[in-house]
Amino acid sequence: MQVNVIRKSTLFSPDPSRIIPRFLNTTEKRSIEILTAVLSMSEVEVNKAISQLLRGFSTRHRNIARIFENYYSRLTPIFELLDIDESTLSISRKALIGSYFTKEFSIESAAFYNPSIIEDPDQSELRPDEKRVIISFRATGEGHVSSVVFRSGVLDRDNELQMEPVGKMLAEAEVTNKTIYNKKDFIEKLNQMQNGENGLSAASLLGNLADSFSYEELIRCLGESEEPPSVVLDMLVSQMKWLASSYYELDFSIDSAISERVIFPNSPAEQKGIEDARFVKFTDDDGIVSYYATCTANDGAAIMPKLLCTSNFYHFNVLPMTGVIAQSKGMALFPRKINGKYAMLCRIDEVNRFISYSENISEWKVAKLIQRPRYPWELLQIGNAGSPIETTEGWLVITNAIGPMKKCVISASLFELDNPEIEIGRLSEPLILPNESEREGYVPNVVFSCGSIIHNEDLVIPYAMSDHSSTYATVNLKELLAEIKGNGTVERSISNLFKPGESVDNQDEMKVA
Repeated sequence: MQVNVIRKSTLFSPDPSRIIPRFLNTTEKRSIEILTAVLSMSEVEVNKAISQLLRGFSTRHRNIARIFENYYSRLTPIFELLDIDESTLSISRKALIGSYFTKEFSIESAAFYNPSIIEDPDQSELRPDEKRVIISFRATGEGHVSSVVFRSGVLDRDNELQMEPVGKMLAEAEVTNKTIYNKKDFIEKLNQMQNGENGLSAASLLGNLADSFSYEELIRCLGESEEPPSVVLDMLVSQMKWLASSYYELDFSIDSAISERVIFPNSPAEQKGIEDARFVKFTDDDGIVSYYATCTANDGAAIMPKLLCTSNFYHFNVLPMTGVIAQSKGMALFPRKINGKYAMLCRIDEVNRFISYSENISEWKVAKLIQRPRYPWELLQIGNAGSPIETTEGWLVITNAIGPMKKCVISASLFELDNPEIEIGRLSEPLILPNESEREGYVPNVVFSCGSIIHNEDLVIPYAMSDHSSTYATVNLKELLAEIKGNGTVERSISNLFKPGESVDNQDEMKVA
């Protein structure tokens, strides 16, 4: 029996008018030339130029003058090099200098996709049958650089989504590095990055640091190192700074709407983007609620799984995940601990589904195979379309699955609540396939989700259409679970059919050596 899927008419499309100011990097030589030219201008010329500039851009950005001031402050090393007394410069001249090192970036001009839906922390002023939600998206702009953005709205009794107005004055967060690093974990992550190729010991280089240390202490330790200069040393120091900068905190202005907050790449590990955030409302054993998102940092050459942590969507902690399991995309955190441990779904071999447990939410060292492809439409790969959803019948896992012609569909499986290593059943047919209006885009024949939610006895599934735009659909939860359970004993014969409990090339469990 085919489960009834109700596609909604709501469409989330790329909007090139959604822009943020970014710092314009130039060479030292070009920076000096620009500064020299602006410093040679008369005060009348400066005032005229900045007046015209503010007239054209003050309605496009929140406090554009402060942005110019911030970017101007990054040029202090150049002023020191030129031996210029900055105190002699007028506010207008400083702002004008900053404007030459500012550019606009359209965050979602190329694509608006891979959505995840989560319950808003604020459920006030609603009817009992309504739910306020936050939907995260992967927004992609110039150079295929991706960021995380948000929309908000209210699901009514019929699961029609009433969207809140989308703000235009986009806001980047204030970025700070207040992290205290664990020495043992830091060295372990470095060793994973080096993959045994670096002959210089990270442990010896950091020997003078305490078991816990700050960014400033790390930089001071590296500056005091007595190791002789070498290419290997330069590489290791660069890797340490690269890793350390991957931990940071974000603070958004309290006067910004959720749709105006942009989590844009902020570290070298993210320079090509932050991809596919899978948000989950996590309830700890003590009842404290936090919101986590697993995502992927991409620097153009390598990826780094990261964790976003927040309680209010104004302040975020951002940190890399460590351990041999944290080496691939598609990790999805369970919404609560299982038998006293954090639990994570992952796909460490790029084909099958694994589960990992840990006492530390950012450290993942052991994984066990729990599901392999069974049907032709999922034969190439099965992945996690968001965090598992707890139901009375078991853990509902929505799946991104890839089959012939690299066609990506959405399906579902069910696992036992007390032991999510045991599969109860899965759909024998895809739940959502790309229809004729959804199959054309940047990547054809793809529907893809990063997180669903239950509301009024329906499963609400936001999904992307061919890596371009997004929409959502609803499915009756009772009907879906009945279909999955009814298919629990069905077996299809294809190559390498997975059977529960079967050993898979002695790789059903992976550990750190």
